[in-house]
Amino acid sequence: MAANYVQPGDVIDHVAAANITSGQVVKIGQILGVALGDIASGATGSVAVRGVFTVPKVSGAVIAAGESLTWDVSANSGAGAFDDNAATPATGDVTGPPAVALEAAGNGVTSLRVMFTGVPGTVA
Repeated sequence: MAANYVQPGDVIDHVAAANITSGQVVKIGQILGVALGDIASGATGSVAVRGVFTVPKVSGAVIAAGESLTWDVSANSGAGAFDDNAATPATGDVTGPPAVALEAAGNGVTSLRVMFTGVPGTVA
C-alpha cells in the first residue's frame, strides 16, 4: 500500500465546530455526510460522506425518487432538512450532487432515504 494512504474515503474524520449528534447531517464545506456517533465541539469524529441514511425532510416538499436535493440549513428549527431540487436556496444551503433521494416522499412526510455521494455541491 502507498505510504501516503490515509483512509478509504467513505467515512472521514471531522472536527466539530459545535456539538453534533449521532445520525445528524453534517455540512463540511461543499459536501454533506452523516455523523456516525456523537461528536463534542472541538473533538474529532467520524462522518460518512457516502452511504444511504434516513434523514429529515422539509414537510411540505414533494420529492421524487432519484432527485438531487437541497440541504436547507435553516429548516427543522435550524437543525436542517432536505428540500426538493426546485427550492430556492438561501445562504448556506447546499444544492446539487451531494445527496440523492432514494424514494419518493410527498407533502407531510418528514423523513426520507437519501444516498450521500461524497461529491461536492454548490453552497448558496
